[in-house]
Amino acid sequence: MQIPTAGAPVPAPAQPPTAGAPVPAPAQPPTAGALVPAPAQPPTAGAPVPAPAVPAQETPAAVAPAIPAQAVAPETAHVAPPPPAIPSQPSPHPPIPATLDQPAPTATATPTQTPISAQTPASAATQTPAPADTPPPANPWQNYDPWALAALPASPLQQNGAAVAGKEQRRRRAKKVLFVGALVLALVSGGVGGAVGAYLERNGGMGGIELPQAGAEPVGRAPDSVAGIAARALPSVVTLHVSGREAQGTGTGFVLDDRGHILTNNHVVEPAGDDGEISVTFHSGDTAKATVVGRDSGYDLAVVKVSGVSGLKPLPLGNSDNVQVGDPVVAIGAPFDLEGTVTSGIISAKERPITAGGESGDGSDVSYVDALQTDAPINPGNSGGPLLDARARVVGINSAIRSADTGSDLEGAQAGSIGLGFAIPVNQAKRVAEELINSGHATHPVIGVTLDMDYAGDGARVGTKGSDGGSAVTRGGPGDKAGIKPGDVITEVDGQRVHSGEELIVKTRAHRPGDRLKLTLKRGGKEVTISLTLGSSSGG
Repeated sequence: MQIPTAGAPVPAPAQPPTAGAPVPAPAQPPTAGALVPAPAQPPTAGAPVPAPAVPAQETPAAVAPAIPAQAVAPETAHVAPPPPAIPSQPSPHPPIPATLDQPAPTATATPTQTPISAQTPASAATQTPAPADTPPPANPWQNYDPWALAALPASPLQQNGAAVAGKEQRRRRAKKVLFVGALVLALVSGGVGGAVGAYLERNGGMGGIELPQAGAEPVGRAPDSVAGIAARALPSVVTLHVSGREAQGTGTGFVLDDRGHILTNNHVVEPAGDDGEISVTFHSGDTAKATVVGRDSGYDLAVVKVSGVSGLKPLPLGNSDNVQVGDPVVAIGAPFDLEGTVTSGIISAKERPITAGGESGDGSDVSYVDALQTDAPINPGNSGGPLLDARARVVGINSAIRSADTGSDLEGAQAGSIGLGFAIPVNQAKRVAEELINSGHATHPVIGVTLDMDYAGDGARVGTKGSDGGSAVTRGGPGDKAGIKPGDVITEVDGQRVHSGEELIVKTRAHRPGDRLKLTLKRGGKEVTISLTLGSSSGG
């Protein structure tokens, strides 16, 4: 049979035989090895489907014209039995998968279906079926069906035909995407941050600058802290401004009682003389005039009094004998007229013999102090101020410093602190203050001998002559009664070594008149121990 080609005219269907015409015999099945004609190509979209010739039937009824299968109503269509299955041959072309824009064909549709003609039951009964043992065609192109479902490959295919990535490949691809995304985000953030930072730096920020600051805290402090000690003591500390005919100065003092008595150093009020002026400034800022009650140059102490002032708060007195080296102390004063200055330190030493003053040249203004040494900063203006213990009690009166250049007098050198400050022990100051308030004068304990201040040996040597040219041992005095002779060298007082005449005076001044002392002295190469009772003399 001739296969129509694309575009060739479709032959008209064969005319059915006329009545009485001989019916040709049905076509015999091909024998083994015979060539089977290729099936007709599927019709293209929109092209008419040629109907193959139908063998004439024995029925005399007229046969209707052939109708394409697509146009036949489903309820009247009779499908011819399909040809026997033929083993598929490997196709030289890959299978054509279905695409999204072209619906997949029905699995049962074949391009070789024969159009069904309207037949009568009689004619359908006489149709000869195809033999079941028909051998498969030898031509491999006989099985090519572009509309049949192609066998899927082992791995699933995407719409573009590429193999779908496995689980591990998808995980790696996701990690790469995340890494690249994070890198891009970091670069973009850095660029944006840098641009914003540069803008804020050049333009001073988005608004006014507000710096971080701690919030409000309780104002109270521990009582034994420096702040706690200062809070209790400052209301009792005053600043003194002294002016006289030839000099003026500034110092510090503190309130002794509610009667207006204030204790300070003698060298603070000395410039006022007999007709000078002393002004007292309290911590509250109030001021008042003061007058001198009494003063003593030997102890470097003075008492002044203010009148018409109420609400005075006396500063409690401690006991300097209880102080130990290393104890914390606080100094309050007005260094260089900076009133209310608070410094702190420790007790560096006790019973440090010092002398201060001596500007007069005759020794009348020299003070001898068995002092407390402290490293609390003390400067000019601190003179007369309190040295306080951890309970805000007075244990000393700041009196002198050792400066790096000249002397030890506070007002003389006008030098700053180098950590060597000295304070009069409060036990000694208490006795002198009481005497000055009660009598206007202070008494000094004396041995009753004249010392050779030029002696360079170890100890304090009794002179051979007195200041008036008489005997160096006062007749009937404490030393004479104890058996001291001119030329004796005193080496110990109550078991403590004495290295000079100044030290002997300091050790003696640390006691009250009437106290008994045990002295060790050398006489003719031998040591002699004696006991004496201290006498008294009026101070100046």
